[in-house]
Amino acid sequence: MRTIWLSGAEWLAVLRIGLGLWWLESWRHKDRKGWFERGTGIAWAADVAGRHRWGVVRTGFRRVVEPRPKLIAYVVVYAELALGLGLVAGFLTPVALVAGLLLNLLYLTLMIHDWAEQGQNAMMALISLVALFATGWQVWSLDAAFGLFL
Repeated sequence: MRTIWLSGAEWLAVLRIGLGLWWLESWRHKDRKGWFERGTGIAWAADVAGRHRWGVVRTGFRRVVEPRPKLIAYVVVYAELALGLGLVAGFLTPVALVAGLLLNLLYLTLMIHDWAEQGQNAMMALISLVALFATGWQVWSLDAAFGLFL
């Protein structure tokens, strides 16, 4: 593979780190007090799920999220932080890439009508796939330093 300035593995690391920074920005701009104390994030998602055209989304939300809104709020917010840190540091990278891909697919499914959000989630999912299948943890990562996933 011929590249300019960096090697192919280094460009993949740039992509991985950029994706991690994107997740960190998602975490940073969340109103955590609103999510944790007032339940704003889950209330918004409940409104979206309640009007969703797919019954499986409405039913799944009612069964999984509604009985435990505070727990799910913490899971969502801190999953974004963990994904960001894991991808930037390159620690347990394949796990972070798969988890991020699944979270983006969940967001895509929930917000199927909100085209403003779809572009972000689709691009993040695409980057996750590329970094996963091209093993984007070969350089500039704790995984490489520890000899993990080689």
